[in-house]
Parts: sequence; C-alpha cells; structure tokens
Amino acid sequence: MPGILLLTGSEPFGGSKINPSEQIARKLEGCRFGTLVVHSVILPVDKTLGPAQLFRAVDEYQPGVVISLGEAAHRAAISIERVAINLMDYRIPDNSGAQVKDQKIVDDGPDAYFSSLPVRKIYNAILAAGVPVELSLTAGAYLCNQVFYSLQHKMHVEGNIIPAGFIHLPALPEEAAATGQVFPTMAFDVSLRAIEIAISAL
Repeated sequence: MPGILLLTGSEPFGGSKINPSEQIARKLEGCRFGTLVVHSVILPVDKTLGPAQLFRAVDEYQPGVVISLGEAAHRAAISIERVAINLMDYRIPDNSGAQVKDQKIVDDGPDAYFSSLPVRKIYNAILAAGVPVELSLTAGAYLCNQVFYSLQHKMHVEGNIIPAGFIHLPALPEEAAATGQVFPTMAFDVSLRAIEIAISAL
C-alpha cells in the first residue's frame, strides 16, 4: 500500500482571484511519487475554519507526510519555512473579515516549532534544478503561519511526529498584471516543478 502525502493549498485572499498554492494542490491530486500518493485539500483563509479543515484531513487520511503550501506575494523565490511561531498578527483581514492582532495561536503552547520536513535536502534539490529557492526563518503571522504552527502543535500533543511543514510560493505573473503593480512573481510551471521536486526529495 502506498503512503499518503497530504498536500494543502489555500483559497485566494487579499483581493486576488487566484492562489498558486490552490492551483498546484489541485494539479497534483492523485499523483504518485515513489511510495507516496498525493491527497490534496484546499483550506479556507479563515482563522477558525482553516486549521479545523486541516485537522479533519489529517485525521481522515492519516498521512505519512504533510506539506502545506501558501502564497507570499512579494517574495521572489520558493520559500521553505523552517520555523512556525505562536503568534497571530494579521496585516489584513482573513476571508471572513477577522483581523487578529498580537494573539497567541495556542495560549499555553511553546513559542515556536521547527519544521519536521528535511528542509535542507528539499532546498538542495530545488536549487540543483535551477529554481530560485530559499530557507526562510519566518512564515509571517498570518494564516500560513497559523496553519503551520497548528499542525506542528497537534502532532506534538498527540505524539504523532511525521515529516510536515510549510512552503511559500511567489505570486503568479497574472496576479501582478491584475493589480497594475510591479513585484516579484514566478510562473506556475516553475512553482509546480519546485513542489514536484520537493515531494520527490522525500
């Protein structure tokens, strides 16, 4: 029996009509990488519903690996997140209109968790393919970080430590074009290739 890799993306937010993480997650649904089969879930950008849907998916699929994807609109490279912090400090409201400031994700939780993905191995594999990539020390304090931290905390509380972590993607060129602004972007095919390489590196 193949193992399950749970791959999550997020719905569009912040006025954008598309999100590369959602597109990649949908594209890879059902794909097989060695002994892993991808099951994709799209998380709502909602402080309550996002983590709750992630938890339901983890409990349902019992994955051997979890990779969560999100968009970091002004980054120029694939960002492999190393650290999730126990902080919600939203720069913009989530899709339900909530804008949390200076609150912990888990009141009695530790200040931070490290990714349990082999981040250096994934970084080296993506870099060797000629795709811009970085090891990032902050996933921010918005929903992406909240999802990342919440998953790590769930695993530690339940004693079920599996390879799991978060990867940020740059915005798509069409997102920049839609705003009329100039900021870093990455073509869908390049981001997709990077995530395929990340999964294969596992």
